[in-house]
Amino acid sequence: MARDESAQGLLKESGRRSYSGDRGDNAAFDSDSDLDATDYIDREAARPATRRSPTASFEPNTKGRKRWCSCLFTTLGRRSKCCIGVLAAIGILWVLLAATGVFIYKKAQEEPAYGQSPPWYPTPKGGIAASWVDSYAKASKMVSKMTLAEKVNVTTGTGWQMGLAVGTNAPAIYVGFPQLQLQDGPLGIRFADNITAFPAGITVGATWNRQLMYARGKAHAIEAREKGINVLLGPCVGPLGRMPAGGRNWEGFGADPYLQGVAGAETVKGIQSEGVMATIKHFVANEQEHFRQPWEWGLPHAISSNIDDRTLHELYAWPFGDAVKAGVASVMCSYNQVNNSYACGNSKLLNGILKDELGFQGFVMSDWLAQHSGVGTALAGLDMTMPGDGLSWADGKSLWGPELSRAVLNGSVPLERLNDMVTRIVAAWYQLGQDDEKKFPRKQPNFSSWTDEEQGVLAPGSPTEQEQVAVNEFVNVQANHSVIAREVAAEGTVLLKNEDLLPITRQGLGDEKLKARRGIVERATGKHSKGKFKVGIFGEDAGPGNGPNACKDRGCNQGTLGSGWGSGAVEFPYLVSPVEALRKQFDKSKVELSEFLDNKPSFDKDGSSVVDELELCIVFANADAGEGFTKWADVSGDRPNLRLQNNGDDLIVKVASSCGGGTGDVIVVIHAVGPVLVEDWVDTPNVKAVLFANLPGQESGNALAEILFGDANPSGHLPFTIGRTLEDYGAGGKVLYLPNGIVPQQDFNEGLYIDYRHFDKYNIEPRFEFGFGLSYTTFKFDNIVVIPQRRKTKFPLRRPNPAAEPPSYSTDIPSKAEAVFPPEIRKLEKYVYPYLDSTDDIEVGQYPYPDGYDQQQPLSEAGGDEGGNPDLWANYVIVNVDVINDGPVAGATVPQLYLQYPETDSDLGFPVRVLRGFDKVYLKPGEKKTVKFNLTRRDLSYWDVIAQNWAMVTEGPYKFSVGLSSRDLSLSGTW
Repeated sequence: MARDESAQGLLKESGRRSYSGDRGDNAAFDSDSDLDATDYIDREAARPATRRSPTASFEPNTKGRKRWCSCLFTTLGRRSKCCIGVLAAIGILWVLLAATGVFIYKKAQEEPAYGQSPPWYPTPKGGIAASWVDSYAKASKMVSKMTLAEKVNVTTGTGWQMGLAVGTNAPAIYVGFPQLQLQDGPLGIRFADNITAFPAGITVGATWNRQLMYARGKAHAIEAREKGINVLLGPCVGPLGRMPAGGRNWEGFGADPYLQGVAGAETVKGIQSEGVMATIKHFVANEQEHFRQPWEWGLPHAISSNIDDRTLHELYAWPFGDAVKAGVASVMCSYNQVNNSYACGNSKLLNGILKDELGFQGFVMSDWLAQHSGVGTALAGLDMTMPGDGLSWADGKSLWGPELSRAVLNGSVPLERLNDMVTRIVAAWYQLGQDDEKKFPRKQPNFSSWTDEEQGVLAPGSPTEQEQVAVNEFVNVQANHSVIAREVAAEGTVLLKNEDLLPITRQGLGDEKLKARRGIVERATGKHSKGKFKVGIFGEDAGPGNGPNACKDRGCNQGTLGSGWGSGAVEFPYLVSPVEALRKQFDKSKVELSEFLDNKPSFDKDGSSVVDELELCIVFANADAGEGFTKWADVSGDRPNLRLQNNGDDLIVKVASSCGGGTGDVIVVIHAVGPVLVEDWVDTPNVKAVLFANLPGQESGNALAEILFGDANPSGHLPFTIGRTLEDYGAGGKVLYLPNGIVPQQDFNEGLYIDYRHFDKYNIEPRFEFGFGLSYTTFKFDNIVVIPQRRKTKFPLRRPNPAAEPPSYSTDIPSKAEAVFPPEIRKLEKYVYPYLDSTDDIEVGQYPYPDGYDQQQPLSEAGGDEGGNPDLWANYVIVNVDVINDGPVAGATVPQLYLQYPETDSDLGFPVRVLRGFDKVYLKPGEKKTVKFNLTRRDLSYWDVIAQNWAMVTEGPYKFSVGLSSRDLSLSGTW
C-alpha cells in the first residue's frame, strides 16, 4: 500500500508499499515476528526521497525497483512445509488474474520508486489566521486539559459501523468534547429517511447560479443538523473532470477549475452558515475510479496521478483554494497516489500546498481507508483518520488508535504534532459554533445508517452483544426544500437545440402552431390530422422503473435517472418521473398521450399504427456511472464510453424515423452523469429540440415540465464540452481501463489542456462547447469597460506575518498510564480504542524519520493567510458589461468572462482562454443590466515553478472577452 516520501525507512510490508512506525520499539526488529503493517519498521536501509528542483518537483520518475516479489518468496521460504501448496495456489490465482487483465504490464517493468513528491516538513500549525483566532484560543484551553487517550480519540475513527453515522470519532468526555458524526454526501444525507434528494453537483454547476449554489448548500446543512450530523462529507470538487467518462465527475460541478471553485465555495458557505462543518473533497487528482484503491481492482497499489507542478496548482488544487478561502472546516484527502505517493501521506500536498501555501486552518481527514501508514501520515499532515480501521474494512485494526498512543509514548510521533491535529479539529468545532448545545445537542444522530428498523444497536459493526435501543426516530427534515431542489433542476437543464418547437403548451402546440404544422404535414404526405393532439412518450428513462431505490446505493440504471451511484447518492424520498409529471399536466381534453416506457418498443405490431399517427414524440435516454465499488452492466464506476446506455441511441433513431411516419416532431431529453455523444441523431431533421437535464434529483419530472411548457425559461449552460467523439478530448481524456504496471501510472501529460482548453488548443470543433445553452429569448452584450484597480507587478506583495501565533503546549511525553486500557470499560470487539493492554515494552528511542524531516522548509510567498497570500485575493481589474434582453420573453442569462494572457516570448504556454468570471441575471424583454466582474490577482496569474509563487505577465495586454459560451464571445476589452 503506501510507501511515501513522508516516511522513508518505515515499514514495508510483504506485497504492499506500506509503512507505519506506530510501534518503533526494539521488538520491531525481531526477525522471527510476522510482518504487520501497524507495528513494524522497515528492516531495509532507509532510502532518501527523490530530490527534485522546484521546476520539476512534480515530474514523474520512471526509475523503480522490484521488491514485493522477493519479499513474498522470502516469507514463503520460512514455511517450507506448505510452500508447494501455497505456490500452486498462487500460480492458479496468477492465471486467473492474468486472464482478467489484471497484470497487463511488461515482465521487465519495475515498480516505480515510491515518494517522488519532495518532502515538506514539519506540518504547519493551525491558528495563524485572524478569522480563526477566537476558535483556536478556545480550542487551546480545551486541548491543554486532555489526556493522551482523549487526544487520540478525537483524531481516530471508531471503526466501520461503530456508530450510527458513516463516520464517528470518539469523544473527550472529561473536557466536554463530543463525538462527531460524519455523513455523506454531496447531494443529500446518505442512508437517511425523510430527507431531500437534491440535484447532483453537475446539475448545480449547470445552473451557473451562485445564489442557488449557496441556497442548496444551506438547505442541505439544515437537514444534516436536524438529523444530528456535525460534518457533511461534501462538497466535491475532485475529480475535476479531466476524463469525460470518469465515474464520479457528476459529484462535482464541471470540468473547469474556476467554475468548480466558485460552486464549491458557495456550497461551503451555505453549509457552514448553518453551523455544519463542510468537507471539500477529494484532495487531489482522483480523476478516475479504475485502480483508485489497492486491491479493489485486484492490484496491490492504487493508481498514481503524475502531475507537473504548474498543472497541479492551476487546475486540480485551484478549487480547493476557493474552499479554503471560504473557511472550509475539513479537507478530505483522496485514495489515489500523486506522483507515486499516497495522497493522504504526501507531505508536499498536505503540509506544503494545503497548510502552508493555502493557509488551511481546519483539519485534514482521510477518505475511508485511504490511510496507508501510521507515523508517516501523521507527520505528512493528516489530522483525522476515517473510518478508524486501517488497511482492511471492518477489522478493528487501526493505524492510529492505540498505535498512535504508542507512537507518541515512544517518541516516533512528536507530541506537538498530535496536539496540532487535535487542536485543528476542536478549533473547527468552535469555529462553526457547535459548542451551542441548543443547535447541536450532545446525542447520537436520530437515524441509523445501517438499519431501517426503529430498534437497533449503536455499534452494529461489532459482534459483541449489545443492548437494543431506539436508533431511528424517522424525523422529517425536508421542510420546503423541494422548492430549492426543483429550482436547481430547472435552472440546471440545458437547452441544446430548438428549431421553433419549444415551449409547447399543455394543449399541445398552441392553436396557430398546431394548425400550421398540420397543414405542412397534409401538403407533404396527404395525411389529414384532426382531433386531439397526439403525443408519445418513449424510453425507460421517462418512467419510474422499479423505483428510485431499487438498487443499493443507486448502483444500477433502471427507470428515470436522478443521480449517479455510490457514497454520493441518497435514499430518494420520492422521484417524480417525467411521465408522471407530463400525465398530470397535459390537458387530457386536448391531448391524447401514448406511452412506450422501454428502450426496445415494437413499432411493427400493435404499436405501429399509434406511432404513425403521433404528432409529437418526446424520447428519453440516459447514461449512468458512479463510485468504483459498484459495477452495473459494463460500467465499472467509470463509463466504458460516452454512448447513451440501454440502447438509447438506437431508441432515438428509431423514434425519429417512426414518429408520425417520419414527419412527427421529436424532442430528446437526456439525463446523464456527464457528456454523451449525440452524433447518431442530433442532425436528424425532425429532431427539433434537445434538452440536457443532467441529474435532476427528486423533482425531475416537475422541473422538466416547467421547461417544456415554458413556465421557466431554460437558463442552464453546459459545465463541460460535448465533443463529437471521445478522441476529440485527447489522450488525457481517456480512462486507463487496463493497468500498465503493478502500480498503474497515469501521466497528466496534457498539462493545462483539458476539456475546452484542449479543444481550443488544437482547434477542434465541438458539438456543443463549454458554457453553451439556449433560451426561449435572446440576449446581447454592449459597452464593455475595463477599469484597472492596481498596477501590474510580477509577484504579489510579500507574505504577511501571521495574524496570530498558534497555540503552544508542553512537549513532555505523557505518562504511560494515560494509555493503559481502563479495567472498568467493557470492550466491544472491533471497536477502535485509544488504549493499549500494556505499555511495558514501550521505550523512547531514536527512529528513522522521513528524509528531510529535520530540514525546515521555507514558508511559501504564496501563503500567509486563509486562502493564501491576501494580495492574491485583491481585485486588480474590474470589467463591466451591459446585458440586454432583446427577445420576446423574460429569462435569465449567464454572461461569461474569459481571460486571454498576454503573448510572451517565453515558452511558458497559456490556454487560448480560461474562464475567470460569470454571473446570472434575470431580464424582462427590453431590459438592460450592467454586470460587474471583479478579477483578482489570482485570476490573472499563473504558477511560476521557478519562483514557486503566483506570477502575472507584466508585458503586453490581457484580453477579456464576454459572451454566452466559451466560443460565443461578442465583446472584448484589454488591460
